[in-house]
Amino acid sequence: MIIREDEFAVPFFAENGFLRKKCESCGTHYWTQVVESTNCGDAPCQEYSFIGNPPTRGSYNLDRTRQLFISFFEKNGHKVIDPYPIVARWRNDVYFVGASIFDFQPYVTEGIHPPPANPLVVSQPCMRFTDLDNVGPTAGRHLVIFEMGGAHAFNYPEKSVYWKDQTVRYHHELLTKDLGVKSENVTYKEDFWRGGGNAGPDLEVCVGGMEVSTLVFMSYKITDDKLIEMPIKTVDTGYGIERWSWLSQGSPSCFHAIYGSILDKILDLAGLKPDAKILIESSKLSGMMNVSVATDKVTARKKVAQRLDMNWEELDRVLAPVENAYAIADHTKALSFILSEGVVASNIGEGYLARLLMRRTYRMLKSLGIEDRLLDIVEMQIAFWSKNFPNIKRMQEEILTAISVEDKKFKKTLEKGAETVKKICDDAKSKGKKEISSETLIELYDSHGMVPDAVRELALKENVEVNVPGNFYGTVAAKHSCAPTSKEVPIVEKLKETISNLPATRPLYYEDSYKTNFKAKVLATLEGGYLVLDQTLFYPESGGQVADVGTLSYDGKQVNVTDVQKIGNVIVHRVEGETPTSGKELEGRIDQERRASLMRHHTATHILIGAARRVLGEHAWQAGARKDVDKSRLDISHYERLTEDQTRTLEDLACNVITKNILVETGWMPREKAEAMYGFRLYQGGAVPGREIRVVKIGEWDVEACGGTHCTRTGEVGFLKILRVERPQDGVERLVFATGPQALKYVQENEIMLKKTARVLNVPVEDLDKAADDLVNEKRKMNRELDVFRSQGASLEATRLYDDKESTSIGRLKLIIQRRKPEEEDYVTTLSGRIAETYPTGVFVAALPRENSVRFIVSSGAQAIEEGADAGRIAGYLAKIVDGGGGGKPYFGQGGGTSVEKTDEALNTVKKFIRELHENGERK
Repeated sequence: MIIREDEFAVPFFAENGFLRKKCESCGTHYWTQVVESTNCGDAPCQEYSFIGNPPTRGSYNLDRTRQLFISFFEKNGHKVIDPYPIVARWRNDVYFVGASIFDFQPYVTEGIHPPPANPLVVSQPCMRFTDLDNVGPTAGRHLVIFEMGGAHAFNYPEKSVYWKDQTVRYHHELLTKDLGVKSENVTYKEDFWRGGGNAGPDLEVCVGGMEVSTLVFMSYKITDDKLIEMPIKTVDTGYGIERWSWLSQGSPSCFHAIYGSILDKILDLAGLKPDAKILIESSKLSGMMNVSVATDKVTARKKVAQRLDMNWEELDRVLAPVENAYAIADHTKALSFILSEGVVASNIGEGYLARLLMRRTYRMLKSLGIEDRLLDIVEMQIAFWSKNFPNIKRMQEEILTAISVEDKKFKKTLEKGAETVKKICDDAKSKGKKEISSETLIELYDSHGMVPDAVRELALKENVEVNVPGNFYGTVAAKHSCAPTSKEVPIVEKLKETISNLPATRPLYYEDSYKTNFKAKVLATLEGGYLVLDQTLFYPESGGQVADVGTLSYDGKQVNVTDVQKIGNVIVHRVEGETPTSGKELEGRIDQERRASLMRHHTATHILIGAARRVLGEHAWQAGARKDVDKSRLDISHYERLTEDQTRTLEDLACNVITKNILVETGWMPREKAEAMYGFRLYQGGAVPGREIRVVKIGEWDVEACGGTHCTRTGEVGFLKILRVERPQDGVERLVFATGPQALKYVQENEIMLKKTARVLNVPVEDLDKAADDLVNEKRKMNRELDVFRSQGASLEATRLYDDKESTSIGRLKLIIQRRKPEEEDYVTTLSGRIAETYPTGVFVAALPRENSVRFIVSSGAQAIEEGADAGRIAGYLAKIVDGGGGGKPYFGQGGGTSVEKTDEALNTVKKFIRELHENGERK
């Protein structure tokens, strides 16, 4: 975006002798009081000049810097507001707050509701993952977690607060008069900012080579990559609280300024005693570094090395562990904040980024030899930050438990991943390649959770190289940093334009959810059998609740309503039968029994999530839900599998709430009032649009923003039964449950089944468990006896097959190829093992074809393996021919595919493949 020449020609600059100049290094325009200035004052055009030489009047730690910022704006008429959570659950487009303005997008910036104050000031914890790889090497220029001091003014067409000139005046006064930076040392660099769906021209304020603040004048909304001017003009300033603190201290890194004793402890645990001179000289040039471009890091290292008269590679060996310690300090703080707000490490959403951060931290700790001190460091972070953010202390036990569980999962992932990496290496070598690509590394992380340096360690053992891109973590994080756009129901997308001029439909289901019938007028008849009425009792599919069904009657005719969707504020009904014409009066009737079941299930969902928080902890958030007629499901974020005891306790608590017959209150509230009263736990089911939100409150048990239909009292739910617990993905537990008559039906069916089973076993129902144990023990005994017979039979057949004249000899190898029946698979597996154990030169290949697939089992004796006959590679070769996959260990391999017709081809050519393996093995 080209900035107009007069965009920032504000009176302040004219009054104070600021000149607009063009940077000779980067070509950016900037404002300065220094006539002879030639660069914009920002890295990489200028190295840091404040390291060891702070340009401020005094030294400020983070607390003092935050207070300096807030008190300045408070005395200048800004109301101080509490920071928002770091997890942006009120938004459906991002996972974390990336800037203080995220707190107010889109509802305030688009005029949907007023701001909590105007103007206002907040010190907002933020998170950004895009520069993850630079955290550490750039000495603190890049951080995952940071505080953004936000001074915001919202200028409406009818009422302006302040705009560009006053924004610059406030900033300059705070920086020069209060902090003591000389005015001539400040430059204002022109740029154009985009973020969170908005954009506008901005000034980046630089001191001593570092950008310390950004003054954004938000004027546009971004729609389909186009800039649409907004009526509300927002002053969006971001003051880097950590950077201001670093600037005032002139410390060797920003991490020293932020973390102090925590960083000292991490360095001490790792046995690191870095030379201060090396750190200082490195930091001065760190702003010029970008590790996503390998040459930048090398260039920066060489410059520092030259100043210190050192070899750059030796310097890198000194600095890399210290930079890892920096990143560990940042990442463990970030994890403390994330986990304190209920994020559970998983494979999707914000949980994906939490897991990425945790695994990167673990590997950095491992590189320093202190991976066993992760929990100790997190405890230090909790103690350090909880005085300003007390929720972290309240959640300490849950944070530490979550990290401990994830640590164990990661270790298991590394164990499982070793075999995957070996297969990839074998495949690469078979194709004549000696390197694992960046794309494969990303796929390995996404699919198997394998971090790149762990892959490199394993690949080196296989003589395969791994060149990890400098921006690996940033690239992976960027793929998962924004929430996926929810796909609309196709008919909703199709009818959007058609209904755009129709008035809003009056939702009668909110006025009386127990009413069965209503009268309405047809406003429009749409193509495909869709009707729009002026008012309706039919609830449209939304919030995980399925749509109502029923009938519409007119002129002695009746049509069935089979689906209902909401498009904006217009409700569209899908009908089967002859559709009435526009203007026709009709009577609607919903299926009340179905509605009652949906109401019970929706209210029960709220009851269950309240129970989950009390049983599992405050990290338990709704991760999805589906309210159906016969049964419903609730997905809950949790790092471990639910135990049977926990499941029973959830049921007990839920049924206790039901029997107390608590009032279920529903009502519409202004968004800002609801948030002030109930906090952001309101958005249990996700972001809710609109100026007013509907709040559903069950006494002191649960409160949520929800648009669904509900019972009036919890007693109407009647009875709740959890039918089963599933795990649809790591980090999420799914409760499938039923209520009322549906729950009773399930219990009755189970009772019938138990009685039937008791009759079959000829025991009373109360003795079923003992009878089942006896039956299982008897089966185990029979299986053991069967294993003995199977083993004896396999030994005899192994000898017969090895001595058979039809077996093929390849050098000293004896190749046995078989076609067997699929039902013999267990026996064939035993037979393959017996041949490998008994005959060291034996190679066994069996095909077990089915109707739609074929399976291969391969084994090799110890001598055969030495001579190249790797069973895993042989299985992979066979499987590839039948369009499938396979592999395994050198002594045992298996695989298969769907092209059953190619089975003979695979068996006929495998001899040649084994001969090639054998010849290569002999040459070695």
